Amino acid sequence: MHNVIRTLTKVADRYAPSRMLSFDIAHVFKAFQLMEEYGRISRALLLEEMNLGEGSIKTLVKHLKMHELVETSNRGMWMSDKGRRFYSKLAEAIPNEMNIPKCSIGLGKYNHVILLKELESEIGSGIEQRDAAIKMGAAGASTFIYKEGKFFMPGRNQDSLRADSEIRKSIVETMHPEDKDVIIIVSAENKKVAEFAAKNTALQTVANHHKHI
Repeated sequence: MHNVIRTLTKVADRYAPSRMLSFDIAHVFKAFQLMEEYGRISRALLLEEMNLGEGSIKTLVKHLKMHELVETSNRGMWMSDKGRRFYSKLAEAIPNEMNIPKCSIGLGKYNHVILLKELESEIGSGIEQRDAAIKMGAAGASTFIYKEGKFFMPGRNQDSLRADSEIRKSIVETMHPEDKDVIIIVSAENKKVAEFAAKNTALQTVANHHKHI
């Protein structure tokens, strides 16, 4: 996983003397999710889903090709064998995402939920995840540890979803959390901001974990 995180970071880094990039690790992850879903994807789809300009999409594709993670033709872009191995490791660490409506734990107009496998040990107070989400333009983030069918905020011993039975049911049935999994809910007034802030926060948490082992 160390090599996967290193490669992910390198793809999102600029190459001197190139200008600052407008995409980050979350956009790289999203590109792979789209390739996993559709197989072969077009730049038009990337433009629509990424909320980036044509120049940024072109650079992103270039960086992915530089690291031999994708193959391209006039018909689009798809994962190489190396790219599929790369993405499978990321998908093991961050296997599920979903959107939920506004509720007691998702206070924004848009709330994106993301699951991290067995990363309870990486979560302190949850402030790190909140700050990372805010830095990406979100209104905030709430972090939960899943144990014995309950959702606990760090440092608390009361189920934070006890009053939201429908939200609990939806998360459990859609995301299939297991003990020691981490659930981060990122809220924003823009749907794309909520999604990409959640991805970025989750990926940074995974990266920090692998720095410590």
